[in-house]
Amino acid sequence: MIITNIEQVPGKTIAQELGLVQGSTVRGKHLGKDIGAFFKGLVGGEIKGYSELLVEGREEAISRMTEEAESLGADAIVNVRMTTSSITGGAAELMVYGTAVKFDL
Repeated sequence: MIITNIEQVPGKTIAQELGLVQGSTVRGKHLGKDIGAFFKGLVGGEIKGYSELLVEGREEAISRMTEEAESLGADAIVNVRMTTSSITGGAAELMVYGTAVKFDL
């Protein structure tokens, strides 16, 4: 499955748009990571626990979007976008969406 944030795939001709596909996940903070983040905030720098949490969330959301596109028989997902929003003080939603397409043979 080709996944891209551009509207066309170089060298391919889109024959059919299959529609919007999306994947999302809601991730909550972990107490251990919160404690580490507090101390890291005192000295500055990257909070690796939260960075890992976001990477895992993005990967899961992309996987869910890809599964939806595959169920439609898509060859690719174009014009992919990602967004993150706060659900509560301790959780965030990561969403990825794009257009599932089929190519000319």
